[in-house]
Amino acid sequence: MSSSHRGLRPDVLSRDVLASIVVFLVAVPLCVGIAVASGVPAELGLVTGIVGGLVTGAMPGSSLQVSGPAAGLTVLVHEAVTTHGVAALGILVLATGILQIGLGLIGFGRWFRAISTAVVHGMLAGIGLVLISSQLYAMAGFSAPGSGLDNLAGLPDLFTRIHGAPAISSCAIGAGTILVLVLWKRLPGRLPGMLPGPLAAVGLATATVALFDLPVAPIEVQGLIDSLRLTGLDDFGLLADVGLLGVILAFTLIASAESLFSAAAVDRMHDGPRTHFNKELVAQGTGNTICGLVGALPMTAVIVRSAANVQAGARTKASRILHGVWLLVFAALFPAMLGLIPVAALAGILVHAGAKLIPVATIRALWREHRGEAVVLVVTALAIVLTDMFMGVLLGIGLAVIKTAWETSVVRLDIDERDDRTTVSLSGSATFLRLPLILDTLEALPKDRPVELDLSRLRHLDHACRTALETWSTHSGAVRLDGPATDGTPREAALAGLARDGEGPPRRP
Repeated sequence: MSSSHRGLRPDVLSRDVLASIVVFLVAVPLCVGIAVASGVPAELGLVTGIVGGLVTGAMPGSSLQVSGPAAGLTVLVHEAVTTHGVAALGILVLATGILQIGLGLIGFGRWFRAISTAVVHGMLAGIGLVLISSQLYAMAGFSAPGSGLDNLAGLPDLFTRIHGAPAISSCAIGAGTILVLVLWKRLPGRLPGMLPGPLAAVGLATATVALFDLPVAPIEVQGLIDSLRLTGLDDFGLLADVGLLGVILAFTLIASAESLFSAAAVDRMHDGPRTHFNKELVAQGTGNTICGLVGALPMTAVIVRSAANVQAGARTKASRILHGVWLLVFAALFPAMLGLIPVAALAGILVHAGAKLIPVATIRALWREHRGEAVVLVVTALAIVLTDMFMGVLLGIGLAVIKTAWETSVVRLDIDERDDRTTVSLSGSATFLRLPLILDTLEALPKDRPVELDLSRLRHLDHACRTALETWSTHSGAVRLDGPATDGTPREAALAGLARDGEGPPRRP
């Protein structure tokens, strides 16, 4: 039975409706908190969640993962808004969406799965560190200094500034929110399973502030319509700024990678239809295009909401579409409720979310089994903190490529010394990365006997190595080579170019 027919069954539809309510309750505080942390009106986070449900949720690709504003893009959005202004957000997200659609149509979606998982984990860890460092200031009722490095450097000074009723009350609300999130699922009874932790934490924080009349700053509400800014043709002129093009590439890379990695993870959580990665990339691009047209936040597939959707029993895409409906109803009928939520509570939620982005267990496992991967992860995270998101990810990808090239260019030299000659057998891949090892070994051989190289077990011999061996053979004693040709050169010609016995093509020993 197809998924469309299956969705018409009453039992399936009832499961989807219940799952959509759960996802809606999880999404509200996260959408609002991510918007506030990004430096844009709170309503724009809800708009992105609505588009993620109604538009992206209805399109083919993945059946159960949920899209909306993501904590993983918070830092990058905040940097873009701070540098270029809120007015530039629309064209940035619009261009990202168009680029994602194009990449999906040409079949590039599956290639995002080739990105090193160490880079992805490092990217998320770096985002988590920057997110935590910035939201600690918001928890205390202060503004963050700016960059990730400045935020971290300013933390000692921040702790000395926490005095007086407003700062202490704000810190207490933020810390209480984190405590509720940590302990919520451990509570006995059915309540933790019925009510999502983020909603419970925000609800308790809001009630506490109102009950005790605490001097804690609430969210500033502008109204759904007033917060929107339609992107016009004049905004395309901003794309002449090279700096904005780098931001768009960063948006595209991070949003696409996070969405498709999330899809792969969600596929492992259920036994329904598998994700079509190119179609999912087109769906994400379509959602971002619409978000860009109305000046909202960029969207990605979000693993927290997607996992909640699966765990709540969703069976079809109807659940994620309905979650968008509930977000729309909430934003249209109850916008004033946002003005009751304390900023410190949302900051606490994002500090908790940032901590979950740091894969401590993964780092430990990688350090025990694949230390090179652990180094890539840590360097990527630190680079994001010390520079910015785009440069950090590029450095991580570059380091992963170098590590892979180094590991795959393993060459082994076996030396057999006899009375009349020395035989050196090479196996593996002889590339320029291993030239120092090869030449050091050859130059250390005894000078009083002929040297014979056996290259027959090499899988690959690149041009640099072949040239270096030719040069070495010219200045050494009699050498006979036997091995594979490379770079399309006929085998006999390649070997003759390296032979020095003057008796025709080299022969095997």
